[in-house]
Amino acid sequence: MKLKRQPEDFQVEELPAVAPAAKGRYTFYKLTKRSVGTIEAVDAICRRWNIPSGRVGYGGLKDRHAVTIQYLTIFDGPDHAIHQPNLDLEPLGRLERAYGPRDFHGNRFALVLRDMTEAAAAEAGRQLAATATDGVPNYFDDQRFGSVGYSGEFIGHAWLAGDYEKALKLALADANPFDRSDTKARKAALREHWGDWPAAKAALDRSSERSIVTYLVDHPTDYSGAFARIKRDLRGLYFSAFQSWLWNLMLAGWIERNTRPEQRVAVGLKVGALPFPVGLDPEQKALIDAEPLPLPSSRTPPPAGPLGEIAADALAAFDLTWGDVRVKKLKDVFFSKGSRQALLSVGEVRSETTDDALHRGKKAVRLEFTLPKGAYATMLVKRLTEAAGVEE
Repeated sequence: MKLKRQPEDFQVEELPAVAPAAKGRYTFYKLTKRSVGTIEAVDAICRRWNIPSGRVGYGGLKDRHAVTIQYLTIFDGPDHAIHQPNLDLEPLGRLERAYGPRDFHGNRFALVLRDMTEAAAAEAGRQLAATATDGVPNYFDDQRFGSVGYSGEFIGHAWLAGDYEKALKLALADANPFDRSDTKARKAALREHWGDWPAAKAALDRSSERSIVTYLVDHPTDYSGAFARIKRDLRGLYFSAFQSWLWNLMLAGWIERNTRPEQRVAVGLKVGALPFPVGLDPEQKALIDAEPLPLPSSRTPPPAGPLGEIAADALAAFDLTWGDVRVKKLKDVFFSKGSRQALLSVGEVRSETTDDALHRGKKAVRLEFTLPKGAYATMLVKRLTEAAGVEE
């Protein structure tokens, strides 16, 4: 089975809960992008119109390797469109306030799985129908962990441990499978000259990394100050990645506690394997999904009872307690408050099998469904394939 052979094989449309009007200080836009991340698209829009990114509000981050539709506002934004090779921005009207995560209720997905046998394609369709009643574990998927490089270490964990130099080095110099050639070269130069800041500066071209190294030339041991000069959006992603993995470990422990061994299948993610439940009894599903699991953060009380024990064990693996999950020294980023449901609700399911135009003699299956916001469609795909036994 192959997913994302081309960007059109993974389509996402945000489902907004607001309607634009004729008046308001915030111009409301529809953003259609192809093979570019949300932050990159917003940066391109800000450069095009020479506006600060703080004037832009959007609901969520959408996958880079896909064709996606999402919505955003710009305070006093222009009433005209942008059309570039990888993005289109169209004004739809006005809002009285900035658009944000609370302003959409979910996403509609259309995925194409390719290079499948006819039997495997049919099974994928059957399993999609089953998820509408069984649910899918609501893990954060690999997209959340793009900042984790080949080292496998979390930047946010290094910061919480008080190793600010390590956090900075992971952020600036840890090789990552998604690095472009120019990024690879800058990271290699930083690893070679780490600590010799004049040499590192001389080896770098004009870039955000060079500006941070310039600061280190004058403040050679102020690693926390240098880290604070990384874009706020990126620093926020570093901490949310670590918090998300801690939450995944909590859910994994909760699933293991409430299932039998034969009801679990291990599925590999970028940073580790997690159990997926299969063949749940109704009582088990109700117990697992009875209450949302809190995001680990010192800003909220730790869970009590068995879930509290599971959370404590997950944090202890990183030499942390619940109260340690807070960002020190930085005033503009923090760990999110809130909770997340254990299982996903899958709606509006539909599947269609066709001949695969990219693989002779094989089948492609188009899967359509809706998920609540914050859910990862790729988790559902893992449920359909690895966890459900669909052959590749």
